[in-house]
Amino acid sequence: MLIRDSRIEDLTHIQAIYAHHVLHGLASFEEEPPDVEELGRRRADVLGRGLPHLVAEQGGRVLGFAYAGPYRLRRAYRFTVEDSIYVSEDCRGMGVGRGLLSALVERSTAAGCRQMIAVIGDSGNAASIGLHASLGFVETGILRSVGFKFGRWVDSVLMQRPLGPGGGTLPA
Repeated sequence: MLIRDSRIEDLTHIQAIYAHHVLHGLASFEEEPPDVEELGRRRADVLGRGLPHLVAEQGGRVLGFAYAGPYRLRRAYRFTVEDSIYVSEDCRGMGVGRGLLSALVERSTAAGCRQMIAVIGDSGNAASIGLHASLGFVETGILRSVGFKFGRWVDSVLMQRPLGPGGGTLPA
C-alpha cells in the first residue's frame, strides 16, 4: 500500500468513498454527499493552507483518503488541526486507516502543527476510537447528542494528540 499526496484525478474515487460514508455511516454528519467539484474545492482549501491531503493506493486503486484541516478558523487555533479519514467499505480492517493516520500525523508535524484533534462521529465507533488511541490520541470528552442522523441522536467523541513538541515550547 502506498500513501501519497492526493491528485485531482483521485477526486472521483474520493467522492465515491465519502458518499458511501455520508449515506450509510455516522463518521460524517453530512446528510447529502457533496459532488466532485465541491470535494475539489475542499481539497484546494486544505492544500492552500499548507496541510496534507492524502490517499492510500494499491494497484492503482484508491483505498481511502485523509486530510488535516483547520480545527477552528480563529487565528489562535492556527497550530491545531482536525483529522479526517475515510476508508473504502471493502478495505476496513486492512490497515488503511492506520497508514493514513500515521502519515497524516507525520506530515502535519512537518507542517508545523502542534496539536491534532479527532472529532469522531458516534461514541459507538470502536474502530475509529481504537485506531486513534493506538496512535497516541487520548479521549478529551464526549459531546452528547450533538448530531441527528438516521432518525437518532449521535454523539461526537473528542480525542487529542500532541504533534512534535506539542505545547511544550513556543512555536517558531
